[in-house]
Amino acid sequence: MNILVVDDEELPLKLLVDSIGKVLPSAEVHPFQKPREALDFLSANHCEIAFLDIEMRGMTGLEFARRIKELDPQTNIIFVTGYAKYAVDAFRVGASDYLLKPPTPESVLQALEHLRNPIRNDSENKIRIQCFGNFEVFYNGKPLAFKRVKTRELFAYLVDRVGAGVTSGELISVLWEDGLNKHSRQSNLRNLISDMKKTLTEIGADNIIIKNGKTIAIDCSAVDCDYYDFLHNVPYAVNCYHGEYMAQYSWAEITTASIIDKR
Repeated sequence: MNILVVDDEELPLKLLVDSIGKVLPSAEVHPFQKPREALDFLSANHCEIAFLDIEMRGMTGLEFARRIKELDPQTNIIFVTGYAKYAVDAFRVGASDYLLKPPTPESVLQALEHLRNPIRNDSENKIRIQCFGNFEVFYNGKPLAFKRVKTRELFAYLVDRVGAGVTSGELISVLWEDGLNKHSRQSNLRNLISDMKKTLTEIGADNIIIKNGKTIAIDCSAVDCDYYDFLHNVPYAVNCYHGEYMAQYSWAEITTASIIDKR
């Protein structure tokens, strides 16, 4: 879970980060004293929760909250301030809660129990897939290790096909460009598919792969993916794309061209 914390004063920022850490020790907390730097971060990273001071130099917390709603409407906003007079304005911009300084771990926990956009429990965590830049796969925030380099590429190609069924002949053509007989590569492909399934089964994510007759596909709803969010025009994902898509794979250039056409 990514949590954004913005307060232009150092001590209140540190106290809030400490309180959040006691409540959510496994969360990744990203503190900022400069609102515009925080916005730059948010434009390239999805955050489930944003804790915002209201009176800040350069940009008020209310202004910041409106920008968040433009970038990623699913981000939960919690205001933390020393002034109760802003409560009505805070809820008008869709805040989940409003805490008075200094926030305690107890008040932070109470706010987290009333989020407008509920967050999945850890047991429901999906695999997170990064397509922009180099292809990466994460589980519980850590890179997922496939035993073979080609297994990783196989999984990447299934992700690229966005749930469409792929035949063994197509996979062999994409994964091996050495001109060898397709029949001689069937055994290699079976080993890769077995390796992929085993890796996913070990983390309880075997439901991601769908076999249907002679085709294999990925269940797009079972993963979090920047490319899929991009296709649905989710603002953070649109802002994440900087011209590179699965950069390590030459076959991905076709999708890169289609992305350029969509922009």
